[in-house]
Amino acid sequence: MRNYFSKNLSLLIVCLLLIIQTMFTANAQINNAPLRLAVAGITHGHVPWILGRKDKTDITLAGVYEPNTELAQRYAKRYNLNADLFYSDLNKMLDAVKPEAVVAFGSIYEHMAAIEACAPRGIHVMVEKPLATNNAHAKRMEQLAKKYNIHLLTNYETSWYPTTAKTYQLVNDSNNIGSIKKVVIHDGHQGPKEIGVNKEFFDWLTDPVQNGGGALIDFGCYGANLMTYLMKGEEPLSVTAVTQHFKPAIYPKVDDEATIIVTYPTAQCIIQASWNWPFSRKDMEVYGETGYIVAANNTTMRLRNAATKVEQTQQVTSKDVAVYEDPFAYFANVVRGKIKVEKNGLYSLETNLTVVKILDAARESAKTGKTILLKK
Repeated sequence: MRNYFSKNLSLLIVCLLLIIQTMFTANAQINNAPLRLAVAGITHGHVPWILGRKDKTDITLAGVYEPNTELAQRYAKRYNLNADLFYSDLNKMLDAVKPEAVVAFGSIYEHMAAIEACAPRGIHVMVEKPLATNNAHAKRMEQLAKKYNIHLLTNYETSWYPTTAKTYQLVNDSNNIGSIKKVVIHDGHQGPKEIGVNKEFFDWLTDPVQNGGGALIDFGCYGANLMTYLMKGEEPLSVTAVTQHFKPAIYPKVDDEATIIVTYPTAQCIIQASWNWPFSRKDMEVYGETGYIVAANNTTMRLRNAATKVEQTQQVTSKDVAVYEDPFAYFANVVRGKIKVEKNGLYSLETNLTVVKILDAARESAKTGKTILLKK
């Protein structure tokens, strides 16, 4: 009898080990398989980032939703994509191709519709900046993401910058510049028309509903995102903004110039968002108690503190600091569970809900001429 039970117990253990090994092997295969990714909308000028991304093996393009058939045909030809990939109905595409994740490249206003379609299906989403045009949309999107347990990320170009990651690292080193006192962030370019964006992008980028505003939204969001990140998610006390129309003949419905002042108990941020810069720029200045950091672009920094005494220039790459320079690789690894979204990080839902609060308040401040209190 004892031998009988001993033999059966040994067999049971072997079976269990085989089952566990099979499960681990299956999970490893899933984690290493290309992510099935679909695109919701292609009117955004940044959509070539994903449609032209053919040299990577971490993602498979499963489908593209775009109701503008002429635009769909144009992009299919430009990027040599099979016409069968394109759908004019978002829900039909999602049900037909069953993607694991979606990237939204339509107007900002359309982000909520993408979440409403994807979340109940358990499909993870990354939208282009900012998260939403207003607080009501942002809260609805948050509710859906949490209810259906999906990742909802927001992609900014400055999130890929090695200088952004290095600045955050230095700011959190109290011996470098001390606590933050003032941050000045400049973002923008000569204007959408001036830099030659396509008609589909221009049409919604200059629409107060589809974009939520002009330069204030288009480039003010960068500063709000970066400052919220540097402040580790702390919400500001107040927001004051001024917008102007320097080119009403080109941009009659939305602002082309905006300055936003965001205040905290111990710090202040000045966001200068413009469609009137003489050249494209995305740079920031961070001033602490004992020094400063100027992130001039994605790889060049200028630094000075009490120890260095004179300003020093430093080149930074992804070899020097941990940063994903490809947002789609980051998204794929998040979905696969290989990395976790940093709480209050640049892509995180928490950070980007605060960004929308700041932009909403800035729009109201510019409209009313009053400072908007977020904390009373």
